[in-house]
Amino acid sequence: MTNALQNQMIQNPILKGFNPDPSIVRVGDDYYIATSTFEWYPGVQIHHSRDLVHWQLIARPLNRAAQLDMRGNGDSCGVWAPCLTYADGLFWLAYSDVKRKDGNFKDVHNYLVTAPEITGPWSDPVYLNSSGFDPSLFHDADGRKWLVNLVWDHRARPSKFGGILLQEYDAENKKLTGPINNIFKGSPLGLTEGPHLYRRDGYYYLMTAEGGTGYRHAVSLARSQSIAGPYELHPQWHVLTSRFFVDSPLQRSGHGDIVETQHGETYLVHLTGRPIAGLHRTPLGRETAIQRAQWDADGWLRMSGEAFAPQEQVPAPDLPACLFPPEPVRHDFDGKQLPLAFQWLRTPHPERLFSLTARPGFLRLTGRESVGSWFEQSLIARRQTALSYRAETVVQALPANYQQMAGLIAYYNRFAFHYLALTWDSTAGTCLQIFSCAGDWPEGRLTLALEQPVPVPAGEPIRMRIEVDGCALRFAYATGNEAWQRIGPVLDASLLSDEAGQGEHGNFTGAFVGMSANDVSGAAMTADFDYFDYEDRA
Repeated sequence: MTNALQNQMIQNPILKGFNPDPSIVRVGDDYYIATSTFEWYPGVQIHHSRDLVHWQLIARPLNRAAQLDMRGNGDSCGVWAPCLTYADGLFWLAYSDVKRKDGNFKDVHNYLVTAPEITGPWSDPVYLNSSGFDPSLFHDADGRKWLVNLVWDHRARPSKFGGILLQEYDAENKKLTGPINNIFKGSPLGLTEGPHLYRRDGYYYLMTAEGGTGYRHAVSLARSQSIAGPYELHPQWHVLTSRFFVDSPLQRSGHGDIVETQHGETYLVHLTGRPIAGLHRTPLGRETAIQRAQWDADGWLRMSGEAFAPQEQVPAPDLPACLFPPEPVRHDFDGKQLPLAFQWLRTPHPERLFSLTARPGFLRLTGRESVGSWFEQSLIARRQTALSYRAETVVQALPANYQQMAGLIAYYNRFAFHYLALTWDSTAGTCLQIFSCAGDWPEGRLTLALEQPVPVPAGEPIRMRIEVDGCALRFAYATGNEAWQRIGPVLDASLLSDEAGQGEHGNFTGAFVGMSANDVSGAAMTADFDYFDYEDRA
């Protein structure tokens, strides 16, 4: 459905819920944004638009073991800061697979895949380097290609963020070649990462993310007449930041990329976060927003609105509107493919976790390792996209011991989740229990939210519901044709956020809600889910 966009405003964020580190590219009349997925599989989310207002998720390209295997990757590791470009009739996607982020070392490997179409098929990866993270490929006007990425200095001399490296990429031989140059050490704000290169009016422009991904985050810009530098900083250092605007609903703004419309208008996409009012906690994670910008007479990029400040509403470009059907509230699992809204964790072997054909019309999970396992966890979930929402499912399983469980879960990572589980107890028999881990980093110790588990009929379908309103999270259940019953105390939903546990620079994902099955006995108990509802509330 299309019609002219006249005086329409873009409402930020454009990609709600966990969608950080956006990289944008225009190909003809089509716009595509790639965002980080960290430990969630398949890797990299790609959204499509034709008007910069309306967006639709269309692909996750890293979907097989040859491209991505994250078993053993820690929380908030995995796919960082993909860079999506288009040249020579191909889409090019560079990405990091971070194996370790804790301590002084970062074990990280950078790769490149290509595809003739945005939906694939995507190639097997070309290995690039392991010197740091956030690889970005630049296609110069003379046909040469250059890779930039952060170099990580475990010695911290003077910072672990050691600058931005530049090296040529040989597309014919599929490898990096020639000298490696450190072209930019960053502004005094520091923590310089997330590079992207552009060429305009005789200058090379280098955009970076600075200040860390918390509340001091920023988009910085520098330029040089030579690709290898030296690069001079923007007169104001930063193009965009929220750190001077504590009352803005869009916080943590940084890590940007720019695109030019068919009519020469410039827009900047960037990550942002929407904290719960009165708290520095963002359960929705880092989302993607967009800003109008312009190139001033001095050749520097600046925001169209108030200097530096991200705007909630931004004038849309003069393009035909392109609407997409909304995500359905209910998924009945009637097809043979998992609906695109859902992901799982780490493994490229989903057949060991779930099936849509073992019992047609149901999603069958096979219980594997514990909640929070870094290897094989049967958890199928979708992003939380509003601070208030309702989700519902129905589960049928027959746990035979306390090591078997299945049900409805609100999940951030191994030390932050709330889980309404159908399980078994020596006193209650088949029962419900709430397993909660309230930001207990790094141990991930459980709290049982119910002093006594609630008995339920063995083998019968159990309906489960979760309602979240800001910080408040409540579970309910029902059996047969009975009415819903509240179960357990009001739990803290704000703990399912980047800032809980390790602090604002320790974790970088967002809250999910979904279905889980666990069997730490190794017997592989199965659990069948008939449907899953999700609905945002204002």
